[in-house]
Amino acid sequence: MPPILLGALIGLALCQVALFLTTVFLHRTLSHKAMTLSPPLRMAFRFATWILTGIRPRQWVAVHRKHHAYTDVPGDPHSPVIEGFWAVQLGNVALYRKAARDQSIVNKYAKDLPEDAWDRIIFNRSLVGLAIGVAVLYFIFGAEVAIVAAVVHTVSYLLLNAAVNAVGHVFGSRDYENTATNNQWLAWLTAGEGLHNNHHAAPTAARLAFSQGQIDPGWWVISLFAKMGLAQVRHSTVRFKGTPTKVA
Repeated sequence: MPPILLGALIGLALCQVALFLTTVFLHRTLSHKAMTLSPPLRMAFRFATWILTGIRPRQWVAVHRKHHAYTDVPGDPHSPVIEGFWAVQLGNVALYRKAARDQSIVNKYAKDLPEDAWDRIIFNRSLVGLAIGVAVLYFIFGAEVAIVAAVVHTVSYLLLNAAVNAVGHVFGSRDYENTATNNQWLAWLTAGEGLHNNHHAAPTAARLAFSQGQIDPGWWVISLFAKMGLAQVRHSTVRFKGTPTKVA
């Protein structure tokens, strides 16, 4: 197989792993406490998130929680309604970094996730984690494959995460009366995150598919971990935020 093609396939596969890490660990576990992970699995997720995304969980959680506090109104860190669709779809990483670097936001919205020794010694060093990830690819597959894989992974991960915020607040269906939308095609690409209208209707739900025909790939992973005794889902039934209002 040509190195460029192999690198592209590896990059896309790594992107999907990173998206599952994002939805299961950063989003459903840390941000909304919809589930808990066993200590060994939680540490494994922390390490994998570090080398595949370089994201600092406290910052991601804080920015996301502020998004829920100010959804599509002034104060939302990345609303396409406020900023414009393309500003979020193509510039979401800049909008995220601007909010993540604001220590007042992190202190307010992630105060339940204080830094520990692991963060101070290892996980706060984002570039080190990313460098380790690229180094592993280099030693296994060589320089050309590693470079292509890293580029494809980075671009696809950033664009798909941006799409959850951009597409997921502009295009798609609204089963419940909130400003987010559901897009099953996007859910397939983002481990379930495309069912964004459902998520805003019931933020503490570990499963994002509520209706027949909706599929949440992230739930498959969560269910497997739960059956293995490595995860515990917080609510057995969907608990809506306020009184759910179905769109006719």
